[in-house]
Amino acid sequence: MKVLAIGSIVKPLSDEQRNEIMPKEVPATLKHYLESKIEQFWYRQDAPGVVFLMNVDSVDQARAEVGTLPLVTGGFATYEFMPLGPLAPLGLLIQGK
Repeated sequence: MKVLAIGSIVKPLSDEQRNEIMPKEVPATLKHYLESKIEQFWYRQDAPGVVFLMNVDSVDQARAEVGTLPLVTGGFATYEFMPLGPLAPLGLLIQGK
């Protein structure tokens, strides 16, 4: 299943906090990517945060995976989760259906 995880920074980081957390956040995110849990990732243009396209079994698994990231455990970031699926109405365009 695909899940869109939309991250928001809810508590700004000081320079000191950023220097402490980001060297842990980046490898933790890459670990999820290399395990194929995060399929794609982007930096948000509208607000501080990131968006992940996740490949997981459930929204609960997406929540658990992202919940291990240092920005989340430190209370600096939160995520909204949106399950995604095929564009089912396209099936109506196939003749014989």
